[in-house]
Amino acid sequence: MAWAYLSRVVEGPCAALSLLIDSVGVLEAAHAVRARALPESLRGPTEKRRGIDTAARDLEFIERIGGRLITPDDPEWPAWRMLGLSQLEPGRDRDGAVPLALWVRGPRSLLESSQRALAVVGARCSSGYGDRVTGEIAGDLAVQGWTIVSGAAFGIDGMAHRAALAVDGPTIAVLACGVDRPYPAQHARLLSEIAECGLVVSEYPPGTVAHKHQFLARNRLIAALADGVLVVEAGLRSGSRNTAKWARRLGRPALAVPGPITSASSVGCHRMIREGEAVLVTRAEDVIDEAGPLRLSLPADLKPDPGDRLSGDEAAVFAALPKIGARLPRDLADQSGVALSTVRGVLPALELAGLVGVDEYGWYRVDQPPGP
Repeated sequence: MAWAYLSRVVEGPCAALSLLIDSVGVLEAAHAVRARALPESLRGPTEKRRGIDTAARDLEFIERIGGRLITPDDPEWPAWRMLGLSQLEPGRDRDGAVPLALWVRGPRSLLESSQRALAVVGARCSSGYGDRVTGEIAGDLAVQGWTIVSGAAFGIDGMAHRAALAVDGPTIAVLACGVDRPYPAQHARLLSEIAECGLVVSEYPPGTVAHKHQFLARNRLIAALADGVLVVEAGLRSGSRNTAKWARRLGRPALAVPGPITSASSVGCHRMIREGEAVLVTRAEDVIDEAGPLRLSLPADLKPDPGDRLSGDEAAVFAALPKIGARLPRDLADQSGVALSTVRGVLPALELAGLVGVDEYGWYRVDQPPGP
């Protein structure tokens, strides 16, 4: 009840409220919001709706339409996926906070569905070429058990969801409005199909109408719930590039499909590839090679791995570093199974050996470009 109440009060990411909950607990935080016993940073975000308490009605409604509210203390909460958001620099981006809670429709477990997933985004006015490439890549990945994550928009988003559904593969639609409000309205049937066999997810409570700024906040969740972000067709100012930016900030690979050099729909993809913001991919195998958990080379292509001369904790930590992107020490500890204190001691030693570097995004292998 407290989670549902607070979700309605802030309607979206609120780092200050998340910090308050972490320090005093959700019940005390809800009481403080109602009583206005709050620090200055929280009075503004909570003032408008603190007197609106529809928690009981919201929870009853979401259950009636086959949904539920997933909170950080729920076993279904994708804690590993949210670690990246929790490590972002506070105050750098107001939309960068961990979601307070997630309203979900669908029979699948969000935790299990997001364990091997790819976000696929792109132009709303997609071309036949973009639709075909999206269908092939998303469909091939879904057949292999990958969950396709997208935003249910027109164009590439919708094609990615349909490709997964066509092969009975898992798919997650992340909305910038309540899960009971189909957006766009023309995709009501598509979202209904996703809710029947996949997941429809939102951090906004039922009945919330989509507003422009909510789409930018939604993009971080699309990136956070996946192992990487694939962009298929994007204009120069496409929102898809914003989703790819979130992937880089979270230390996950951003991928892009090239298009005809005469196509305005692919200008954004070409720019990302040229400037090193995204890796060029053309098929599902390329995606798996970049975003998958295991990469094997053919014998003829084997190159010496600098990690081969390492052993023990150093080898485990180095192996946990991705070929593309960066990781924070806590992420490396979780992935490698090495204690966090040991990871923090190993990383400087690897840096002295010339194997790793560090920047604002975390630690990375030196045989790849640093940064996003």
